[in-house]
Amino acid sequence: MRKRKNYGTANIVGATIERLRSSNKISQKDFIAKIQVEGVDINPSSYSKLEGQLRTATDREIFVIAKILNVKVDDLFKP
Repeated sequence: MRKRKNYGTANIVGATIERLRSSNKISQKDFIAKIQVEGVDINPSSYSKLEGQLRTATDREIFVIAKILNVKVDDLFKP
């Protein structure tokens, strides 16, 4: 995986989500599919922007992502 050079400022969870997803060896494509199965309508571009901190993350997205990664929601807010 290529490391992002710059992150935006639209959310504070994106970089942590990217790190946790990658450390679990889950591709973006597979992760997006898991999010969609949980009922969150998200497309690859929107998800990439979430990880890149270029758009805000909804409470539902954060909740579902924490569930999929098997972490507490609070853990997504830790650098």
